[in-house]
Amino acid sequence: MEDSSEMTINLVVLGRTQTGKSAAGNSLLGSSDFESHCSPNSVTTCCSLGCSCRISGIIRRNGCELALRVRVLDTPSYPHSGLSKEQVRDTVRSALAQHFREEGLHLALLVLRADLPLCPDESDHTVEFIQELLGPTWKDFTAVLLTHADKAEEAGFSEEAYLHSASSTLLSLLSSVQHKYIFLDNQKSIIKEERAIVLRKLLNFIRQNNYQVLLLKHSKE
Repeated sequence: MEDSSEMTINLVVLGRTQTGKSAAGNSLLGSSDFESHCSPNSVTTCCSLGCSCRISGIIRRNGCELALRVRVLDTPSYPHSGLSKEQVRDTVRSALAQHFREEGLHLALLVLRADLPLCPDESDHTVEFIQELLGPTWKDFTAVLLTHADKAEEAGFSEEAYLHSASSTLLSLLSSVQHKYIFLDNQKSIIKEERAIVLRKLLNFIRQNNYQVLLLKHSKE
């Protein structure tokens, strides 16, 4: 039984190769659990679960402060340099069911690079892949992480200016997930204060969804 003095949130990171998925997972955990480096090939080839220590000062419910634990499932990218779509899909499905079958999934984090344009074909394939994984209610349980936000900032874009100049493809995707998005700086290790801000935003998304979880089962399809 979960400790009534703490809350655990279950997250999965999804996205293309070299978007910063694993680095984003490490930032959320405050650790270096997941391998992350520049490579001409897809780095992540299997799913891996990381768990944070107890984090204080982030969340209050019913007037009481709760400790927070974060669990992040890192996944192979899609498209992948060495795995087919079916292999990635089946691997992620199995891991989601294995790790989150009892407690459920709070949020899937679709990781996109803020310094690269999102093209229609890429968006369509990504959405189709997430739908296959999460089912028809995927929009309620998906948020967008825009990584490499430091590069957009170096180019003179504030978050507001960036979204004003963004492609209709990206804006449509953000609209479909009820504008649940967060900008994340991948240039340096996230500091404690910035991590707290990101976690509070994720908790706000979860609160807006009435703390619902997506229950996942093993699929033999």
